[in-house]
Amino acid sequence: MVVFDQRCLPDAIGEILNSREPRVVDAGTSGYRHAGVLVPLLEEDGVCKVLFTQRTNRVEHHKGQISFPGGGVEEKDGSVEETVLRETYEEIGLSEENIKLLGRIDDALTVASNYVIHPFVGWIGSMDGLATNPAEVRQVITVPLAVFYGGGTERRRYPVEYEGVIYETAAFEYGDFMIWGATARMMENFVEITGDKLYLPGN
Repeated sequence: MVVFDQRCLPDAIGEILNSREPRVVDAGTSGYRHAGVLVPLLEEDGVCKVLFTQRTNRVEHHKGQISFPGGGVEEKDGSVEETVLRETYEEIGLSEENIKLLGRIDDALTVASNYVIHPFVGWIGSMDGLATNPAEVRQVITVPLAVFYGGGTERRRYPVEYEGVIYETAAFEYGDFMIWGATARMMENFVEITGDKLYLPGN
């Protein structure tokens, strides 16, 4: 077990992620499009945090929700990694020089928008250049990584109402923000992969 004292240990996290094969969704899954997202880790005042974006109401899918930087794979992208880096730059202005990809977690599916999401965990070495795209991102939020380890191994499900529909979903509350749906499931997956190898005091 790695002793984790609220600081980020990107090398240790990368080693954990790369010691396993991520579960992938069949590329031929009928009716699904493909997207890549970045699960960004950074350190603020000695505390390891996860960076999220709150989407605007002007985007096509998941209006107003808390999400990760990312988007659909385009023909011009040579790989999903390129998609992740391109979309992160387009949405929040962080270039690939400021991002070190550490590894992958498991693929996820969205319910409403029919995407297969390929998540990559990345270490944000510098926030220089951070600038949100006002058409897509309302604001950037950083949440202590320890928040997601508070429930132990129990998978929590809550009713969340969104656009008149109630979803039974994984969810995490942080202040006034509700992190739910595919984003919450990806964080559950990160905890599942790292939980017995990283220790966060007080959780």
